[in-house]
Amino acid sequence: MSLLALDRLTVRRGPCPVVDDVSFAIRAGEVVGLIGPNGAGKTTLMRACLGLIPAEGRVAITGRPLAELAPAERARIVAYLPQEREIAWPITVEALVALGRHPHRRPGARLSAADRAAVETALEMAEVSAFRTRPATELSGGERARVLMARALAQEAPLLLADEPVAGLDPAHALDLMETLGHLGAEGKAVLVSLHDLTLAARHCTRLVLLRAGRLLAEGPPEAVLSPATLAAAYGVSAFHAADARGPIVVPTGRIRP
Repeated sequence: MSLLALDRLTVRRGPCPVVDDVSFAIRAGEVVGLIGPNGAGKTTLMRACLGLIPAEGRVAITGRPLAELAPAERARIVAYLPQEREIAWPITVEALVALGRHPHRRPGARLSAADRAAVETALEMAEVSAFRTRPATELSGGERARVLMARALAQEAPLLLADEPVAGLDPAHALDLMETLGHLGAEGKAVLVSLHDLTLAARHCTRLVLLRAGRLLAEGPPEAVLSPATLAAAYGVSAFHAADARGPIVVPTGRIRP
C-alpha cells in the first residue's frame, strides 16, 4: 500500500497552476527525492500534500483521502520539516524536540517513558544531544536545521516530508542527514525529500521525481532521471557524471544557452 498517493494534484495561484496535474505514489521503504529548479513547485506540492493550501485532484495518505483524516491523526502519520527554520521562543533544544511527541499525548499530559525514549533517540540521530539544554534561539542556522529535524524524527511518523533539509548544513552533517533518511526507509518508513544537490539525490534516494514549471517531467531511478538530456531539459545545464565506490557523482558544469 502507498503511504502517499497523488492523483492529478493541481495547485493554482490565481488562474495559473503552480503544480499542474501531478501524479505519483510513495510506498513504505522508499526515500523519494523531489528535485527541480527554483520555482518548480516542490514546496507547494509538499504543502498541498499536507492540506496546508487548497488543491485540486486527490491526495491519499495510507490509502485514505486526506480530507478524511482529522488533524491529530494526520500528525501521527505524517511528519513535516518545512524550509523555514524560524524558532520563535527561547525554549531548550530538548523541549523543542519533545514537541514532536504532541500528536501522541493527551492534552496536558506529561511525557511518558515512550515519549522520552523517542526524544532521546531523535536527539542522537540528529547529533544534537550536546545542545539539549541550550536555548534553541541561540543556535546557528545549521544547528537549528538539525534540531528541527530531530523534532520531526521524534514524531515517529511512518511518512516524513522534508523540504530542503540539507540547506545550510556543512558537508559532513548533510551526509549524516541523508544517511538518517536512508535508515528510515530501511525501517519501512517512507520519505519525500526535496533536494538541490544532485549527487546526494543520486546516492541516497531510491527514486526521483523531477518537476519543471509545476509539471512532472521525469520519475524513476536516479540514473534515468539524471540523464544528460533530462538535466538539460529541466535545468538548462550540462553535468559531469561519474561514480566511485559509494555511488554516482553528478555535478553541474555549465549552462546550456539557447
